[in-house]
Amino acid sequence: MSKKVLSFGELLLRICPDGNGDWLKENVLPFYIGGAEANVATALALWGTPSAYFTAMPDNLLCRQVAGYLEEKGVDMSRVQYGGERLGLYFLPTGKDMKNAGVIYDRAHSSFASLKPGMVDWDAVLQDVGWLHFSAISPALNLQVAKVTEELLKAASERKGLTISVDLNYRAKLWQYGSAPTDIMPELVQYCDFVMGNLWAAEKMLGIPVDGSVIAEGDKKGYLEHAQMTSERIIEQFPRVKHVANTFRFDHGVGGIQYYTAFFTEGRLHHSKEYVSEKILDKVGSGDCFMGGLIHGLLAGKPVQETLEFATAAAYQKLFIPSDATHQRAHEIEKFMASYEG
Repeated sequence: MSKKVLSFGELLLRICPDGNGDWLKENVLPFYIGGAEANVATALALWGTPSAYFTAMPDNLLCRQVAGYLEEKGVDMSRVQYGGERLGLYFLPTGKDMKNAGVIYDRAHSSFASLKPGMVDWDAVLQDVGWLHFSAISPALNLQVAKVTEELLKAASERKGLTISVDLNYRAKLWQYGSAPTDIMPELVQYCDFVMGNLWAAEKMLGIPVDGSVIAEGDKKGYLEHAQMTSERIIEQFPRVKHVANTFRFDHGVGGIQYYTAFFTEGRLHHSKEYVSEKILDKVGSGDCFMGGLIHGLLAGKPVQETLEFATAAAYQKLFIPSDATHQRAHEIEKFMASYEG
């Protein structure tokens, strides 16, 4: 049996009140299973890549049901650490004219946010794992979780020799504990083989500046040129890194999107087909689909361009799925790729 990809991060419930407040009158409050790393784990499982997930949750009926739900998706939940007080939440209002609503986090004192170094037997958690994935969201919660993340990365790298990937998710409403991302993330990225994000996240997280003169025209050529520059800087600064991926997602019209990606490996920048839509349903989880698609393709030994196109199509399709994680199988994404006419 192939070794598993372990995704590490906080499992959340995403709660979606409507912007008009009708949820108060109708007693209806939609929710989804959330969390960037859980989204990656779910996508990998759907696409046939052995997938496991580590998080911390209270030991109660609700959390056991959540774990069972992900197990039904094919995710190995046997490594979850049960204990602590609560499951993290976030609220994302929906509806028209929601520009000023934004995400509302309710994660303080959750089981995951309460993790401390020495609490987890990482050798047991990493058993039968060949690839570890995490994101910058976990170390953004508090200094103790940042130290737990480093503890895990050291175990995965120094004792297990695993491939490690990171998504440089930047969440402006996190990082509130006195440390800047640039104080924390470079120490973690030194353990990584694969870095995914975008030009602005690399600046926020790793201190690699965005050169306004290169992207002044706002055209694809300039952005891709900068992607190569940023990728080369990351690999120079972090010698273990072999692959760097960048996403480019821009507003298009009113409620639409322009989307393409880039992948730098073995000294060469590859870029994807460009997708454009006048309307989308849900931006959440698109980047997680992209990350999962790249891991899926690399582990399967597929050609780089084929891997990039699959991951990009999966990410674009997620924009039309109203949930945190994708529900599309690989053959559905491949069918879309074959039929899309931009």
